[in-house]
Amino acid sequence: MMPRRRDRVAPPPRKGGWDCRYASNAAANSWGQFGASVPNNIRSAWELITADPRNRSKRQHPLRGRFATATVNGIQLPQWQYEVTGGGRIWYCIDDDKKTIWVTAVHPGHPKATE
Repeated sequence: MMPRRRDRVAPPPRKGGWDCRYASNAAANSWGQFGASVPNNIRSAWELITADPRNRSKRQHPLRGRFATATVNGIQLPQWQYEVTGGGRIWYCIDDDKKTIWVTAVHPGHPKATE
């Protein structure tokens, strides 16, 4: 869908920086809903992820096991997690060839699949 009047303007990637896109409609919808409840946290997460998607910290790290990779547009990519809040998570894949971060899932609570 093309942007329309009054739609929010998403910042473009910096020159040589990482582009950030949704891998699915579900991820886009969850991002919007979660972002409405914790806007400062999700903005900080976006800034940190797009600055360095492979930064390893207490909050940002690769997923393991069956979640270590995900398929986006037919390509298997490494999947990472950013802990936005005590329970909330952003899962994303890193496509080095396209210099794109694909948001695959947004979990406002701790994902049950990883328990």
